Amino acid sequence: MSSLAEQLGSRFVCSKCQAHGATVKRISAAGTGLSKIFDIEHNQFITASCTHCGYTEVYNPEVLEGKRHLGSIFDVLFGG
Repeated sequence: MSSLAEQLGSRFVCSKCQAHGATVKRISAAGTGLSKIFDIEHNQFITASCTHCGYTEVYNPEVLEGKRHLGSIFDVLFGG
């Protein structure tokens, strides 16, 4: 089974220009309170940027990776 990033990149359909395919990256972000003060980046996200227009969508990997049937989740997100 391919990785989450590979699946997302290959099945991505841009909601702005309807092009297929994306560049997928993981990013980190600081939270609030003490994590912000000490610059602790414990929030992880996955971004998918359209290879045609650059429009970027952000996903929570805890939600996507916590699901057993990623194919069905991507079917709902990207229509098939």
